[in-house]
Amino acid sequence: GIRDCLLSHGLGDVYKRQGCADPRGGAGVTSGFRAGRRLGIDWGSVRIGVASCDPQGMIATPVTTVPGDADAQKRLVELVEEYEPIEVIVGLPRSLDGGEGPSAARIRGYAVSFAQAVSPIPVRLVDERLTTVTAANALRASGRSARHQRSVIDQVAAVTILEHALETERQTGAPPGHPVTAEELT
Repeated sequence: GIRDCLLSHGLGDVYKRQGCADPRGGAGVTSGFRAGRRLGIDWGSVRIGVASCDPQGMIATPVTTVPGDADAQKRLVELVEEYEPIEVIVGLPRSLDGGEGPSAARIRGYAVSFAQAVSPIPVRLVDERLTTVTAANALRASGRSARHQRSVIDQVAAVTILEHALETERQTGAPPGHPVTAEELT
């Protein structure tokens, strides 16, 4: 499960401190929930965190951190080919008031290019406000120093983005966020 995965990455305390519960318990899955593996991406300018969930869409786990260099999209496309997700969830950094600034515009641009590269796999943009802050706080609470956080913080943020997307779909029965549309792709 996610606890074992996070433990293997030295992040077991993150799991406990975030109050993560087994998503199979408690609230039921709505009938509109789509089974299938998804990838979650926290797209930063320096590093890109990647997470995946199991084929039932129950548990999100860290995958890797991709350097945000010229080869980033190629590596992300390889991960899509390897994991064969039903969709890719990309975090969209909005301001606290919900607006979009330069960072959101940059991520939209990356998402459009990425969606073209992985078509016909859909790419969806979801609000990622404060996910990196949440990830940093969780890592700090688990005793990881800022220096040791760098290698995993983007993965933890990607897990947070993907978990939020999965929970949103479980609660609403609708896919989370907004798809990167054909109009954006042209």
